[in-house]
Amino acid sequence: MGKIDKAIELLEEVMKDRGVPRNVKSTIEESINSIKSENESEGVKISTIISMLDDASNDPNLSLYARTKIWDVVSKLEELSKQCV
Repeated sequence: MGKIDKAIELLEEVMKDRGVPRNVKSTIEESINSIKSENESEGVKISTIISMLDDASNDPNLSLYARTKIWDVVSKLEELSKQCV
């Protein structure tokens, strides 16, 4: 669970950034809630969150710093998804 905790921590950092648009913050908040939820299997959760964050990272109003943080989280989650298979 160390990588998931690190991913949540990075996402929370991005949410605190004032330059991040509201729609991206809401997507990140939804992602954090999905990670913490226990309704789905780990693999399904991770795949869903990766997709959500990938869409959020394509927002043209997102700063390069925030985009890089989101990509970092996505790469950590992709590592976890390979372990779940």
